[in-house]
Amino acid sequence: MTSKNEHAPSVLHSRSAAGATAILFVLSLFAAPAMRAQTFSVLHYFSGGQDGGVPVAGLTIDAAGNLYGVTEYGGNSNCYSGGYSGCGVAFKVSLHGSDWVLTPLYAFQGGSDGSYAMADVSIASDGTVYGTTSAGGTGNCSTGISGCGTVFHLRPAPNRCRAVICGWNETVLYRFTGGSDGGDPQSNLLFDNAGNLYGTTYLGGVSSGGVAFEMTPSQGGWTESVIHAFAGGTDGAFPQGNLIKDSSGNFDGTTEEGGGGQCGTVFQLTPSASGWQENTLYGFQGQSDGCEPVGGVSIDAAGNLYGSNNGDNGLVFELTFSHGSWNLTPLYGNLGFGGLPAMTNPPIADAAGNLYGSTVFGGGGGCPYGCGVVFKLTPTIGGWTYTLLHQFNYNSDGQAPWGRLAMDSEGNLYGTTVQGGIGSCPELCGTIWKITP
Repeated sequence: MTSKNEHAPSVLHSRSAAGATAILFVLSLFAAPAMRAQTFSVLHYFSGGQDGGVPVAGLTIDAAGNLYGVTEYGGNSNCYSGGYSGCGVAFKVSLHGSDWVLTPLYAFQGGSDGSYAMADVSIASDGTVYGTTSAGGTGNCSTGISGCGTVFHLRPAPNRCRAVICGWNETVLYRFTGGSDGGDPQSNLLFDNAGNLYGTTYLGGVSSGGVAFEMTPSQGGWTESVIHAFAGGTDGAFPQGNLIKDSSGNFDGTTEEGGGGQCGTVFQLTPSASGWQENTLYGFQGQSDGCEPVGGVSIDAAGNLYGSNNGDNGLVFELTFSHGSWNLTPLYGNLGFGGLPAMTNPPIADAAGNLYGSTVFGGGGGCPYGCGVVFKLTPTIGGWTYTLLHQFNYNSDGQAPWGRLAMDSEGNLYGTTVQGGIGSCPELCGTIWKITP
């Protein structure tokens, strides 16, 4: 069993922590060389200090085009392990004139406050931010790591703040125990129309295979309830990656293990009068369909699902619904390097039906297994055409684009790398980057 933060050799590390101070400030962002002129640019180099370091999660874009995210390390110095310092930071990146500027919003404190955020944040209609930390809180879910994770809410400081930059206030909505309620949440949070929150945990549950949970506001607080406990059979086990919401209000995601071939599943959670029903849309066999779809799925305008896994040395697949069942079609393989994990998140689709994704390894760039790439898949008659958009080069622009890609209304792509760049992290602290059409 592997977790999203247990990475292959020379890419990432096991969890660790401790960092700088909790004073918040604006960081000017650096210019960077681009491999393709006027196409690729680095928006920020993480230092591992007050701005954070190692952004395992992807970025979330608000209606104004601002970018929000979290880092696994950096920030407060209460956490430390394996050479990585800090409990993690939540941040915002905004365009000021022609410069992108990163503002730290909150430095996680460790302990009951939460630490090591690894999932994309979600932005509510009022502009506040919800998310999860994979550790901190209560319980003991991982050896040497305190706590089983939290659900948190960040909101701007009140008007009485007179500082140039005012940090946001954090409220912990729930602390997982690692028991039947789940533990180690690594997914984003989704809202329903009533204001409830939904997510998954990688561990915990009655069968210790993780859970899907609901957070309901009640009497000034929040109540957590398990809507499905993964048992490790045909329903899968160890859900990782983001959840998505389809047009019918169903939630779709993936498990790393379980299913008929013990290679993971794509699952759907459907609301009903009697509660939530979990359905397995597809169970991977570890053959031409691949294995371990750790990153979740994405969806296009027609309701088709797209994902990736580690089969066929990195496989992109599509799931379509017809004649009462979901059918899997392998779209493109051989995206990785020597059997190492290739894609840790699903590709995303644009309005024209093109797919965009990234690989953690491959592409050269001076790294032993390649520093990773960003690519485009274009549908053609009888197949898909691969186009390399960018090859990472470690110091100049980062290494290992681990998180999910984000696309704005103009078709610009945004993402993060977990290593490379600059900073005090053992393998440098990662970057934020942008590719224009």
